[in-house]
Amino acid sequence: MKLLSLNVGQARPVPYTDQPEGLTGIDKRPVEGPVKVTAPGPKGVGASGLAGDAVCDMRHHGGDHQAVYAFAREDLDAWERELGRELANGTFGENLTTRGVDVAGALIGERWRIGPDVVLEVTSGRIPCRTFQGHLGEQGWVRRFTHRGAPGAYLRVIEPGEIRAGDPIEVVHRPEHGVTVAVQFRAVTTERELLLRLLAAGEALHPDALAAARKYVERMGG
Repeated sequence: MKLLSLNVGQARPVPYTDQPEGLTGIDKRPVEGPVKVTAPGPKGVGASGLAGDAVCDMRHHGGDHQAVYAFAREDLDAWERELGRELANGTFGENLTTRGVDVAGALIGERWRIGPDVVLEVTSGRIPCRTFQGHLGEQGWVRRFTHRGAPGAYLRVIEPGEIRAGDPIEVVHRPEHGVTVAVQFRAVTTERELLLRLLAAGEALHPDALAAARKYVERMGG
């Protein structure tokens, strides 16, 4: 398992975002590194966990629980075959393009060591948005991406440090609750009945998903 590509984005004006200034950092490009990784701070205040990576719409992106976004090269390859076009590392707006990591099968609270210093913890899957669809330029992209159910993973920073393209990735902690990124994503998008299962992941879960699960349980009288 390794970090195949390390990707950062600059703020660029586009016509397809509802961000007030019309800017987005979704167009990530590979860099060799080293890149410093730190916890950016609370959502709405903190941006990306990677130095030099732009987050323009902090209403929905960035912050401690979405500090870093990872996507598997294997899933990009599957989309290449389906879409009939090349998808370079970083095309999905991911900071980390991984090789050999089952990102959709990663457990909420699972921890990855990348290189000698950095430890990241999985919090949730990525919810597709209008900006993502505009960036890809594919008709019905939000629906198609959601239907696939392999959303990549957001991670929080547990131990800061520097990472480089090519660094090894090691799973150093794997919880026993069984709540994967794929399960969490389906619970908050297409299969609301799965929300009850999310409670097993506890505080490791992204706060928005945890709040949705608790609200569902309350509504069901649990």
